[in-house]
Amino acid sequence: MTAERRLLALGAVLVLAAVLYLAWNLRAPYGYILSLRAQRLAALMMVGAASGAATMVFQTLVRNRLLTPGIVGFDALFIFLQTLLVLLLGGVGFALLPPGGLFLLEAICLMAAALALFGWLLRKGAEDLIRLVLTGVVLGVLLRGLSGFGQRLLDPSEYAVLQQVSIASFGNVDSGALAISAVALMLALAAAMAMAPALDVAAFGRSSARSLGLAYDRTVLGGLAVVSALVAVSTALVGPVIFLGLLAASLAHATIPSWRHALRIPAGAMLGAVILVLGQFVFERVLALQSALSVVIEFAGGLVFLALVLQRRAQ
Repeated sequence: MTAERRLLALGAVLVLAAVLYLAWNLRAPYGYILSLRAQRLAALMMVGAASGAATMVFQTLVRNRLLTPGIVGFDALFIFLQTLLVLLLGGVGFALLPPGGLFLLEAICLMAAALALFGWLLRKGAEDLIRLVLTGVVLGVLLRGLSGFGQRLLDPSEYAVLQQVSIASFGNVDSGALAISAVALMLALAAAMAMAPALDVAAFGRSSARSLGLAYDRTVLGGLAVVSALVAVSTALVGPVIFLGLLAASLAHATIPSWRHALRIPAGAMLGAVILVLGQFVFERVLALQSALSVVIEFAGGLVFLALVLQRRAQ
């Protein structure tokens, strides 16, 4: 089967998963239940697509299939922002914040921090990508430490509020935030697809890409801006899911053995959406469990990461 047909098959699987999620055990009142399910389905598909596509682009830029955008510290920054808001406003004040305004604040902060980090670290050129990754790891540790210190200052009720919003959840997604996310994610995904030919060349590395006439530094900065937008919006919408992108990207590499990013980026996006939709369907509809799906995703992604590390060491 060709890569194009495999991509079409992935699209069919995603459509089937969406129909199953919407129609399984549907009861009256149909309109109300369908509207709730459709809103949650939209959140699942957007976050999955954003995580998968962002990881595919990021791995090409850093030329390493073990890394994800989460390595730069998006999750740590998100939790730090939540902790800071609860400290400043208290648990009641934080709960009274309008969901749409809170989403915009978090998305803007995450996006601005990522662009500032990328612009500062890569001011000498895209050859500083390794320094970018290492700095992201250090900043992530620093922010987690500051968040832990702030959490020790909270009383039990405020800490409970913080814990509830720090774990990725698809249950209570604001419709206004969902609409803004949809527009932002569509624009970011369109930009990623427009960059696909340049990413094909960038995958050869800096020296080879420049010898082929590619403006490598500009491509890297543009790609990182797209990754920042995808991860910032999806994280602000539901919370951090660090290993989802790694899981989707690993499956995409195995499913679509092609070097063309015009196929790899949609494959990663669709697989990320399929993982979340089918996972939530099994949890919510089949097993009737109330546990957070993100916990299972992180566990499975961690296993995939260990498998990739061991596979690389064995080579």
